[in-house]
Order: sequence, then structure tokens, then C-alpha cells
Amino acid sequence: MLSQQKLGLVYGVTAYTIWGLFPWYFHFLNHVNPWQVLTQRIIWSFLLVSVIALFIHHASSIKAAMTQRKVISGLLLSSLLIAANWLIFIWAVGQGRVLESSLGYFITPLVSVLLARIFLKESLDRYRLSACILALIGVLWLVIHLGVLPWLPLSLALSFGFYGLVRKKVPVDSLTGLWVETGILLPFALSWWLWLEWQGQSQLFSENFQTTFLLIFSGALTAAPLLLFASAANRLSLTAVGFMMYINPTMQFLTAIYLLKEPFNHQQLVAFIFIWIALVVFSFGAMRQPNAKTPVHATTTDSRV
Repeated sequence: MLSQQKLGLVYGVTAYTIWGLFPWYFHFLNHVNPWQVLTQRIIWSFLLVSVIALFIHHASSIKAAMTQRKVISGLLLSSLLIAANWLIFIWAVGQGRVLESSLGYFITPLVSVLLARIFLKESLDRYRLSACILALIGVLWLVIHLGVLPWLPLSLALSFGFYGLVRKKVPVDSLTGLWVETGILLPFALSWWLWLEWQGQSQLFSENFQTTFLLIFSGALTAAPLLLFASAANRLSLTAVGFMMYINPTMQFLTAIYLLKEPFNHQQLVAFIFIWIALVVFSFGAMRQPNAKTPVHATTTDSRV
């Protein structure tokens, strides 16, 4: 029988592996309008999370959250941020820009550190500060040599960074948070879907079986890794969880190059090298900190891609 720590590793690696495979999954929905993919993801996520909540008798936690105005207002904001993050990611996959999205998720931890410093007044040790400077150099390299601001990776990192910042202030577990967030978005998603059906423009049932299945199953693909991650975070140290977070962007990076055959030039390589060095410095600094059982926000902030 697996120990709690080994079980946590299995849950964590599985969760991040699923997230890492998202580009490959949504690649098969390239022919579907990104707004429609987002709509179906919201609807089926809400339905699945509702079933899970009933099955594990989680309704009381949801009811308690629904009675707190501060919780609802916080989750209202976080729902908009995560919806924006999902939409940008889906669009990026459809446009063949998975490499850029992987860069966004590589720099997300560093963006989160900066946001915590700005809004929560958390201190920056020399390792975190050095990592942020190195990441900034990587981004500036792209700006100078490509002549454009890398808005796609920055928007992914900022939307998820602000999402994590908001969720850190909202005292609810992952399942409750996802249920309320998708519940807030549900009326808009349903209205949009019904209007598309009325106009004969909905792609849910008008395409082939594969498209219908992938759109519906996107709900399970959203909820399952989130719950696995929450279970892992309750069993692992902050350091272990921190290292596993790089599985997702690494798999996205490899998927973009080897499966989706996206071009990868020298300017991008230099930028990635700066980011990777920054992450090594960041991780080294985290290892030097006292080992913590579970990150404070681990069970509340991870609803990624």
C-alpha cells in the first residue's frame, strides 16, 4: 500500500501531466470557435462538479460559501480571471502558439511572486529578486529582437497570477471554488449556447462524434486534475508541489515542438534560457526555506488552463 507521501506524488504528477496534455487535447478542437469551446467547458465543468459535490456530500461547504458576501465577490472576480485565462489558452492552441503559452506558464510563478510583493507586501529574498530580474531580461529580449511585446505569455501569466492572488484571499476549497466560479459563469454560457442553437450556429452536436465528445469531456478534463492536485497538496511539502508545477509548461513546450511542430527560433531559445535559469534560481531559493507541510493557497488557487 502506498504511503500518504507517495500517494500525493502520484496524484500531483497525474494532475500536472493532464494539464500538460491540454494543448494536444484542444488541438483536436481547432475547428471549433474558441468562445464555443469555452462555453462548453464551463457548462460541463459545472455539471460534473455538481455531481461530484453531491456524491461526496460537499453541499454543506458550498452552501456555507454562498452565504458569505466576501466569498461571492471574490469568486466573482476570480471567475472572470480564470475564464479569460481559459479563453486565451484555447485561442493560443487554435492559432498554433502553444510555445508562447508554455512560456506564459513558465513565468507564472515569478509573476505571482511579484504580485504578492506589490499587493500583499510579501518580502522578496535575493533568490526571488534575481529570478524575477532574469525573467524580465528574457521577456525584454523577445521585445527587442522580435519587435513586439509578447502579450500572449504575459496575458496568461498575469491572468492566472491575479487569479491566484484573488483566490488566496478567499477561504474556500478547490471544489467549492470551482463550483461557484463555473456557477457564476453558467448563465452567460447557457444563454450563449442556446442563442447559438437557435441561430443554428452551435457546433456541439452539428459536427462529428469526436467533436461532441471532446467538447463534453472538457468538463471532466477541467475538474479531474484540480481535485487530484488538491489531494496531492494536502499530502506533500511546499517544495515538492513547487517542483511539480513545472511539469505542465515543460510538457506544453515539448508538445509544441515535437507533436505540433511549431517553429522555434534562436531568439525564443535565448528567452527561454533566461526563464529556465530564473526558475532554477527560484527553486533553489525555495529549497533553502524551511520545509512546509502544505502551501497556504495550494488547495484554493489551482484551476489552471
